[in-house]
Amino acid sequence: MSESPSDERKRTAPSAAEAVERKVRRNRPALVLLALVALSALLAAAWIDTRSRIAGTQEEVARRLREVEADARDARSAARQSQETLREAQVRIAQLETRLAESQSQQLALEALYQELSRTRDEWQLAEIEQVLAIASQQLQLAGNVRAGLLALQLAESRLNRADRPQFVPIRRALARDIERLKALPAIDFPGMSLRLDALAASVDALPLAYDERLQRPAAARTEGEGGSLFARFGADLWAELKQLVVVRRITTPEPPLLPPQESFFLRENLRLRLLDARLSLLARDEAGYREDLRAAQAWLRRYFDVRSKQAADALAQLRQLSAASISFEMPTISESLDAVRSFKSRRERAGG
Repeated sequence: MSESPSDERKRTAPSAAEAVERKVRRNRPALVLLALVALSALLAAAWIDTRSRIAGTQEEVARRLREVEADARDARSAARQSQETLREAQVRIAQLETRLAESQSQQLALEALYQELSRTRDEWQLAEIEQVLAIASQQLQLAGNVRAGLLALQLAESRLNRADRPQFVPIRRALARDIERLKALPAIDFPGMSLRLDALAASVDALPLAYDERLQRPAAARTEGEGGSLFARFGADLWAELKQLVVVRRITTPEPPLLPPQESFFLRENLRLRLLDARLSLLARDEAGYREDLRAAQAWLRRYFDVRSKQAADALAQLRQLSAASISFEMPTISESLDAVRSFKSRRERAGG
């Protein structure tokens, strides 16, 4: 009995399916191997990309460290120059103190001489006025003490006013002119400005650095995710590390330079020396040096310190106020009053002789 075509197709169909299945089974290891090779290639590409980014970061850090070392050398050079300037200023102060001691010894000698001599009331009064005016003139020339000169002139004028002698009228006119010249000077609180500079120099160690503040922000972000379960902390740490692989930021201001602890110490000391040098320039009425020191101190504050903090912002505001004041002006003398007293005494002596 012959088989029909339909029966023959039924026998050949399973055999064809079995052949396809055997072919798929033979190709399955090759497909798995191909998938593993593709996955390995992707992982290798990711690893190479990560290594290149790490190498770029290392090069950037090395470049910034070289810049920091150059800035540190400049800072050390500026510190040496500041120390030399400080020594010169100390020598000038010592000279001024010597001259002041000489003036004080002259004052003591004059007082002893006046006590030994016997004079009339007018002669005593003129001698005392001359002595007070001479001391006030020295204070104006050496220390720029306008208040002492004004008090001396007012004291002399009040004594002559109480005497009420017509012959003292020329002296009183000279005293009035000198008093007006001293009152016309700008009112500058030199002691207060000096104290403010001393306070700023003392607070340098408390000013936060800009780079320290930048490092504290990622640390604070990590501490926020420390709560929760172990898996949650692990996931948060892993996500934080992955986010740090690629960071995109808009930089509108120069990044604060990296400063090792030793260089941070030198930076603070140099800033303190700048403020002390500005104080010496203030006492010496050197406006150019005073403004240059304050300008450099403000530039260092803006570049190296966190000006968003309250301490640095207050220090910067005080430096702006101090730099806005003008300390350079021509110091008047009271030589007119002193010459009037001496010429009056010489006329009396010639008239008496």
